[in-house]
Amino acid sequence: MKYLCLIYQNEETSARNAQQGVPMSQEYFAFTQEIQKSGHMLGGNALQPANTATTVRVRDGKVSTTDGPFAETKEQLGGYYLLEATDLNDAIKVAARIPGARTGSIEVRPIMVFSNQPS
Repeated sequence: MKYLCLIYQNEETSARNAQQGVPMSQEYFAFTQEIQKSGHMLGGNALQPANTATTVRVRDGKVSTTDGPFAETKEQLGGYYLLEATDLNDAIKVAARIPGARTGSIEVRPIMVFSNQPS
């Protein structure tokens, strides 16, 4: 089964930790290599900070855009991994090893497969 692991972090805390020399990026590189070798990783990316986001809405056929994220929250979506796992427990075990799980949260969600969609 495929699972999306959404990595949520407090951007301010992450920025302070990076300035203090916390080697989180090195941990992410090592983790990524590990799950590539194990066959769990299908894809993944880090995201630019939330203040670079643009929210798009269409109402009554009119497109409107707003700078920044839709909601103000303490934690922002900072990146994701797309995993292949045997089941939810396997996906949770992988997600628990994501470095950001120690300072933020990881949301694990199964990918919905439609009957006419290749798996």
